Amino acid sequence: MSTAGLAASGTVTPEATQQATAYPSLFLLVLLGALVPVVPTGAAVSSAAAVAVHHADPLLASFGVFVTAAAAAFLGDATLYWLGGRGVRSRNGSRWLDRMHEQVAPDRLVRAEERLARGSTTVLLVSRLVPAGRIPVMLACLLARMPMRTYLRGNLPAALAWAATYQLLGMLGGALFPHPWQGVVAAVSVTVLIGAAPAVWRRLRGPGGDGQDGGRAARA
Repeated sequence: MSTAGLAASGTVTPEATQQATAYPSLFLLVLLGALVPVVPTGAAVSSAAAVAVHHADPLLASFGVFVTAAAAAFLGDATLYWLGGRGVRSRNGSRWLDRMHEQVAPDRLVRAEERLARGSTTVLLVSRLVPAGRIPVMLACLLARMPMRTYLRGNLPAALAWAATYQLLGMLGGALFPHPWQGVVAAVSVTVLIGAAPAVWRRLRGPGGDGQDGGRAARA
């Protein structure tokens, strides 16, 4: 029976109402996070996955989280790549391309270009899984004038792997605790730590850590 039919019969469950709003909200949040990298999309996916574990039908709810997150990430990346590509082709550039340049340190762009030259589109998979690795590789692809079709073909498995990774983190947190909010707190804590790890590592290395060790860290 459809949600409308359930509503007419007065048997709409709280879970059905939550799902009707949760998936669109997750989609919009992940889509926005792909365009504006400061939005914590990984934490959003993990939180939704932690809640889905406690759903009456956890497999179906978890599958919905995965599809929603992967589709939004892929569409967001495609949109940002298209906007950046317009700037590359234009003499005056674009604000989207300028923002991407501002977010990427020159040395990180150089390393991304080197990895792209060595690994072709396989580097896109790694860049999606490494915190703060997506924008440098995307910018390198744009500057190399990689066709959008080629980029999207390599980015599809990257978006799927990213969604699966953060969903598994959330499912683990949700399974370890009896209450959904506890799983959400655990999932968000883990994703925040993962996101902060690269910045902490660079701070610990200090200004002289961009040599051989830095190269190994970038390739990891």
